[in-house]
Amino acid sequence: MIWVKLLTSALIIACVTELAKKFPLYGGIIAALPLISLLSIFWLTVQGETVKQIQTFTIGVIIGLPATIILLLVVYVMLKHSFPLLVALVAGAIAWGLSLGIQKFVLNHFNIHL
Repeated sequence: MIWVKLLTSALIIACVTELAKKFPLYGGIIAALPLISLLSIFWLTVQGETVKQIQTFTIGVIIGLPATIILLLVVYVMLKHSFPLLVALVAGAIAWGLSLGIQKFVLNHFNIHL
């Protein structure tokens, strides 16, 4: 089963990157689709996970969205200002981690438990 998951995921990534070479904007839009989330939900279901586990996974994806948006914004701005890709990716990853930390602090501060 793991080989099916690996091949399916690799095929999707390969198709998106090939499309992005010819049509970068459309490749980006397709890459932003929740393909990984939906595939993960599908595979979790096939593997017999409970609805509760899938709900918990889904809320984790939702919680991770703001930090992911910040990561992508940091990478975009840095590349726009001619920073090397590696520097932009590291800065984006740091911004992602800080965003998750701030988000966790805010949720805990207001005693919000998702």
